Amino acid sequence: MLTSLSTVGFLLLLVLISYDGGFIGAADAEHNLIATDSHSHRHHRKSRNHGHRRGEEFEYSAITCRAYSASLDEFGAVGDGVTSNTVAFRDAVSQLSRFADYGGSLLFVPAGRWLTGSFNLTSHFTLFLHRDAVILASQEESDYEVIEPLPSYGRGRDTDGGRFISLLFGSNLTDVVITGENGTIDGQGEPWWGKFKRGELKYTRPYLIEIMHSDGIQISNLTFLNSPSWHIHPVYSRNIVIQDLTILAPVTVPNTDGINPDSCTNTRIEDCYIVSGDDCIAVKSGWDQYGIKYGMPTKQLLIRRLTCISPDSAVIALGSEMSGGIEDVRAEDIVAINSESGIRIKTGVGRGGYVKDIYVRGMTMTTMKYVFWMTGNYGSHPDDHYDPNALPVIENINYRDMVADNVTMPAQLAGISGDQFTGICISNVTITLSKKPKKVLWNCTDVSGYTSGVTPEPCQLLPEKEPGTLVPCNFPEEPIPIEEVKLQRCSSRSRNM
Repeated sequence: MLTSLSTVGFLLLLVLISYDGGFIGAADAEHNLIATDSHSHRHHRKSRNHGHRRGEEFEYSAITCRAYSASLDEFGAVGDGVTSNTVAFRDAVSQLSRFADYGGSLLFVPAGRWLTGSFNLTSHFTLFLHRDAVILASQEESDYEVIEPLPSYGRGRDTDGGRFISLLFGSNLTDVVITGENGTIDGQGEPWWGKFKRGELKYTRPYLIEIMHSDGIQISNLTFLNSPSWHIHPVYSRNIVIQDLTILAPVTVPNTDGINPDSCTNTRIEDCYIVSGDDCIAVKSGWDQYGIKYGMPTKQLLIRRLTCISPDSAVIALGSEMSGGIEDVRAEDIVAINSESGIRIKTGVGRGGYVKDIYVRGMTMTTMKYVFWMTGNYGSHPDDHYDPNALPVIENINYRDMVADNVTMPAQLAGISGDQFTGICISNVTITLSKKPKKVLWNCTDVSGYTSGVTPEPCQLLPEKEPGTLVPCNFPEEPIPIEEVKLQRCSSRSRNM
């Protein structure tokens, strides 16, 4: 690998290795080997490795392999769950960033409980967690810098003004991988939840991961617990792979969304198991006049093989912050258990923007309040300066091939007076009611479209298209670009000394 570098680059690497110590090439990294991992739905992942002796090689799958690696404990970190390792994480990332132009670098987090405040990621970088590694988020506000609100939101989600930076943060990055052997990132969110509920926070709570203005992101093979607010938030980014995650938060705690792609393009979310007090996945693109002005939609989004438990929220929500637009979202092979709604579109007067070209197929749902839910009167504005004439466009919404059992109400579909939600298609859906269902099973206002092969019988605003003939709703056959991205098989060492 070093032979491909220029003489100057090679000499620079020698200087860095000599000066910093512990940075040597993982010469066996297989940079050109394409992964052959199957895409079977794994709710509980098994580690391929059962621990690593120092210097022992391990393998992993990634969008890019790395030439150099180091272990967190080489930077003075102590994994006792008590000692703060913020300085160690920051120092490790800073030193490893020097290898960005020479094959990239990997930071190995060994077994232990590694308490830390916020730290920034870098380009051409992998953060890898051993299966017995736990990154513990500091519960001290002082460990989180206060940063500006997102320009497409105009303010923090919890409060006016700024927001606490996320535990893992990055902006303007290229080629970032956060992965492991099902290691854990624990947000220790309970104190934050209490402060939020009591109105004691001056700034918006931190997320576990936020990556902004970036290209080439992978988050995989990890467990996330108890974020103070949203767990994973890619925003203003593109070419994103999120897979094989377990995300767990108490179902009684609001705003603990699982994965929120926000003004992102070309994103793949697959093989994830999420238990949340809020939406398992919430697709977003900015809030009212700020999102309209910023004008960056979320598009080319694929969600597949997701299992969700969310008693008070949606399995997949589109909005409510959708003012930059949401389009070309495809979801398939979804399992919903004890959740408030399957697919929910949330919007309202003042949002503007659009939700269009939505395709969902292959959902299995058990114990649901609603199967289909569209809300045109969702409130919550950033301030009083939104435009009441900014009406959202909701069109070409396709749901097909679904089974739902123990359902209280099949559909609550409410558009906006004078701003009808159009092009709704529902086909091949069988819904079995709970013992005490609502009297009105389909409540539809200001919507139009058709149905085919749906029981119980839908509302009159969604008539049967061709009685006696199943007419399937659309689902695109042409893949989006991120579907074609294959992970490489990489190897590294648990500690390169």
